[in-house]
Amino acid sequence: MSANLPLEWVCQPKAEALVARILEASCNSNPFIQSLQRDLSLHTSTRLFDWLDHVVVGSSPSLERELEETGFVSQHATPSYRVFYHPGAQLPRIVVRDKDQPIVGIAVAVESIADFLMAHGMTGWIEGVPFSGYRRCSVSTADGVSLWVIERRDTELIEPTYPNEGYLERYLEAVEKWQTRPRSLHDEDEAIHRTLALASELVNLLGQDLAAWVVLECERKYWQARNGAGQLQKNRQDRLGMGWANHDHHTFRSSRRHFPQLVRLFEMLGFYCRERFYAGEEAGWGAQVMENPRCKLVLFLDVDLAHDELEVDFAHHAMPELEKLGTIGLWCAMHGASILKGGMHHLEAQFSFDSLTHDLGAMNVRMMEPFSNFSYLKQAFTEGEVWHVEPWRVQKLLTAGKITGEQADKFLAYGAVGSHMENLQRREGYKGFNQKNVSYIIKKTDPRLNPIL
Repeated sequence: MSANLPLEWVCQPKAEALVARILEASCNSNPFIQSLQRDLSLHTSTRLFDWLDHVVVGSSPSLERELEETGFVSQHATPSYRVFYHPGAQLPRIVVRDKDQPIVGIAVAVESIADFLMAHGMTGWIEGVPFSGYRRCSVSTADGVSLWVIERRDTELIEPTYPNEGYLERYLEAVEKWQTRPRSLHDEDEAIHRTLALASELVNLLGQDLAAWVVLECERKYWQARNGAGQLQKNRQDRLGMGWANHDHHTFRSSRRHFPQLVRLFEMLGFYCRERFYAGEEAGWGAQVMENPRCKLVLFLDVDLAHDELEVDFAHHAMPELEKLGTIGLWCAMHGASILKGGMHHLEAQFSFDSLTHDLGAMNVRMMEPFSNFSYLKQAFTEGEVWHVEPWRVQKLLTAGKITGEQADKFLAYGAVGSHMENLQRREGYKGFNQKNVSYIIKKTDPRLNPIL
């Protein structure tokens, strides 16, 4: 794919309605699916639709016409079924089998099938090697409609995978290597160099896409270990054995100096530059959106930008340091780059927006003011997790004239906002981001303005 296509994501209500109709029919035919939908809403503030990996239906002339009319296109075919996806929407794929039964089931994504079975007191035959690219388990069939629970890591196919001997050892070795890598070196040039070298090693061990999955899985764990809202919500989702399979995108912050290396790291892991995000002349900030569609992973990479850098390919070309640090640069200077000591700034997952706001509020986790509030896209951060700032980092900023003495005293005494969890709700298949209002929330998280949110 070409980098930074001039994408203009639009809503796809008819395409979403087609998937929703299949899901509704599945719920009506299979009581377990219906109860899972209810439990997800009650206990996790999510909707079953957002956990769907794909839906399975029987072939018919009317369905073929509707797929074409709503924008679904054929992705690949086998002797017994075809798989359709929507290139302009964030929607589950539709598997069309060579039979005339109108509805044959849904497949729900989880992080661990075994966790799902345990949480629901069930047993089942799990197809595919543990931790491999695609695994599945049929957990319920009623009135000819099945529910499959699936794990997907590094493939777009929907058949269980059986890697060669030695795979499990390589996978676990890769996880351990990434989790135990040095994040806190004072020399960030050296730390970045080691991180790139390790990513190359993981690619050699596992291949590009599975290495990408391992890296993002470990980065979620590191972020969650330092974010109370994430821990609470993960526990809610683990109650039903779901894990973080509802993740929408992962946000990393970087200094201008190391931003091209951050992009290079993810390119090594099979991501492509999907679109460039520029928040406007006054915002002082921009981002590169990256995607690995085989792993269903999306990244939002943040960096300080000057007002005249809209046309610069900042993802691949080094930029000179700015006289004044913006919100992103200051965050990295105080906490370390996201790919190093800082960890992700936030994880954004798909929720029922109002329900999550209410349900976490009852547990003393409050949301900041929404920065997207459209019928098709709603977004808000949880209030920030305040982190201790190492004195040597504060002193370095003060010596360089990047912060005032008063600001330095406050950061040393109270710390500074580190991370958030993001409450996101998508509707009508909308795949894009809010270009205009994100500047508002970036400014709201600047620790110089609000050091102890």
